[in-house]
Amino acid sequence: MCGLFISFEGGEGSGKSSQIRRLAQHLERLGLRVVVAREPGGTPAGDKIRDILLDPVYVGLDPLAELFLYEASRAHHVSAVIRPALDAGMVVLTDRFADSSYAYQGYGRGLDLEMVRAMNAAATGGLMPDLTFFLDVDPAEGVAAATPQGADRLELEQLDFHERVRLGFSELAASEPNRVKLVVRDTPDAVAAAIWAHVEALLRERSMLR
Repeated sequence: MCGLFISFEGGEGSGKSSQIRRLAQHLERLGLRVVVAREPGGTPAGDKIRDILLDPVYVGLDPLAELFLYEASRAHHVSAVIRPALDAGMVVLTDRFADSSYAYQGYGRGLDLEMVRAMNAAATGGLMPDLTFFLDVDPAEGVAAATPQGADRLELEQLDFHERVRLGFSELAASEPNRVKLVVRDTPDAVAAAIWAHVEALLRERSMLR
């Protein structure tokens, strides 16, 4: 692969989508080809799975079944979208990837962490992002920001669930500092600047900037 793979992680309402949009626009202005992806979803089949995973009617879905659904969406997304784009030399920006399952299903749901890692590896074929941003936010503030028009199935979870998810992401950032970059809550411009500093350095290292 000769492209660049960047994932954005964080709890509900952390501002991932807006930061991905800003970064994609900046990269495109620099002449780079960009693919913006998301999980779950990103393909017609994945979007159907997303509907199940986020629909509040399925509150109480078995945690292992939930994990299998995420991994099914992820496996198809990798093979149909992400790998082809990377092989074509593009920059792939994804709103969530395998780290989300580690934090949400591992820490949040209490599933065995090594099992989650193994299932992630199987679904992705071992593919991991070159760079991951963990956009940190206080769970209570994040959920409130994410739900002005109504909550999805995950946003309806109790606060302690979201606290465990935050802990999972924090542990990942501490254990993999070269890949996972913690970005603290700040103004959108300040967050974008912090993200760009890391992305620019990696692009120059890869000789992808003109």
